[in-house]
Amino acid sequence: MNRLPEDMENALTGSQSSHASLHSFHSINPTQLMARIESYEGREKKGISDVRRTFCLFVTFDLLFVTLLWIIELNVNGGIENTLEKEVVRYDYYSSYFDIFLLAVFRFKVLILAYAVCRVRHWWAIALTTAVTSAFLLAKVILSKLFSQGAFGYVLPIISFILAWIETWFLDFKVLPQEAEEENRLLIVQDASERAALIPGGLSDGQFYSPPESEAGSEEEAEEKQDSEKPLLEL
Repeated sequence: MNRLPEDMENALTGSQSSHASLHSFHSINPTQLMARIESYEGREKKGISDVRRTFCLFVTFDLLFVTLLWIIELNVNGGIENTLEKEVVRYDYYSSYFDIFLLAVFRFKVLILAYAVCRVRHWWAIALTTAVTSAFLLAKVILSKLFSQGAFGYVLPIISFILAWIETWFLDFKVLPQEAEEENRLLIVQDASERAALIPGGLSDGQFYSPPESEAGSEEEAEEKQDSEKPLLEL
């Protein structure tokens, strides 16, 4: 017996909430919607997003930092000219650092081409560069004789490995989700503006006004009163 009033209260609450959501939707200002759409479209027209630009800067930092370490290694091991001839002209996989520098150049070219020039919104490019970098560095560390050549035998492979995985994390957890969220917001705002445009002048509060309910039995009492007055009118 007590469930009937509860069901009626739940139905009444649901109708009131739907009425409030409907009223809030129709009370949206189309000018504000258009302003938000223009702001989102302006971000698209100006080029890549801020978070993608930060990613591209980090990729550039990756190349420059590895290049700097390699140049320092060339100076430490007997001068740039002699070491360049030894590592580049007479390249040896087991003792040269030149391939680690080329690996950084490979990452830079692929990632900038994919995410800055072509503006790819997928993880395949970063997956390719990280997989190639990890496989090459693991093989070089296992097979080469870098550890016997001083501190740079540890620093260059470890730094390259860490930077490659930081790039992967940044793209997968920052760039792509944030850009997808911005795109969803734009779609929601555009959809709301299209719905608001279908209503010429919007809806006012008076259109949702419902008159108060009449008291129970008032109509029956009025009919009985009219019936009682009819014989008096005939006399």
